[in-house]
Amino acid sequence: MLENLIATLKSNPRTIVFTEGPDPRILEAASRLKKDGILTSILIGKVDEVKAAAAQGGFDIEGIEIIDPATYPEMDAMVAKMVELRKGKMSEEDCRKALAKGNYFGTMLVKMGKADALLGGATYSTADTVRPALQIIKTKPGNKIVSSCFILHRPTETGDEKYAMGDCAININPGEDDLVEIAIETARTAKAFGIDPKVAMLSYSTLGSGKGDTVDMMRNATAKVKEAAPDLAVDGELQFDAAFSPVVAKTKCQGSPVAGQANTFIFPDINAGNIGYKIAQRLGGFEAFGPILQGLNAPINDLSRGCNAEEVYKMAIITAALK
Repeated sequence: MLENLIATLKSNPRTIVFTEGPDPRILEAASRLKKDGILTSILIGKVDEVKAAAAQGGFDIEGIEIIDPATYPEMDAMVAKMVELRKGKMSEEDCRKALAKGNYFGTMLVKMGKADALLGGATYSTADTVRPALQIIKTKPGNKIVSSCFILHRPTETGDEKYAMGDCAININPGEDDLVEIAIETARTAKAFGIDPKVAMLSYSTLGSGKGDTVDMMRNATAKVKEAAPDLAVDGELQFDAAFSPVVAKTKCQGSPVAGQANTFIFPDINAGNIGYKIAQRLGGFEAFGPILQGLNAPINDLSRGCNAEEVYKMAIITAALK
């Protein structure tokens, strides 16, 4: 599934910054990205510490740029830019203190055009990756929230089976308007992975078969998505079986442009989303790529603290390709 993304990156060279340079998983992934000629990497950390960790792990990082915030020659300019961006919400002292940390420093490298994308979270929490992005990179025009999706992938004898699921990691209890953004952004992410999005707004009800506040929310959000993105194939509210199974769709919702063939699933809250993608991952044998952050002005993604080097490698490719 990554072949098209790799081809894009090889024809459009991009630079990614890793906020946790000394981590052996990051070093292994950066070494492999360099060997494969896919991305230019920047590693944040103390130079001696990063080089020692690479030597200990046997990772070739020769030629990869390592930047230590403590000795960065353009730090004064970076601090001034961050003070300007924070518009009185952070003092010069606050900004300088924040930029001593890899998460804020890396985000400012992206903001100042030194890198195209950022990948963090091997040791930072999700909040510590998302917060600097919201404060510095900010959301795209027209977007009010950052959301996330997972791409679920399973190879078959006839080709790749791929689905997009959102929001499974960021917004705990999204409102109607939040769900509109989540649906539209998840459809855009799906397209980047070669999925022609057919969006199902999921519920425990199918087109009025059940009652409740969340049913109303998903139905109303569907109407708003259709208005905001009239060219997008979307329907709801739909139960998962009606969205996925052509047989069930014929019984429950004949004539739907999405039912029975949905490949992009929008959940009513983070509970449903997180449980849903993990069921697909563990019981269905799908590989889950994500969480992929959506709605920001630049590609920034978050790793699980339990990630391995293979996941870092793949997420780096995904992140940079979303530029």
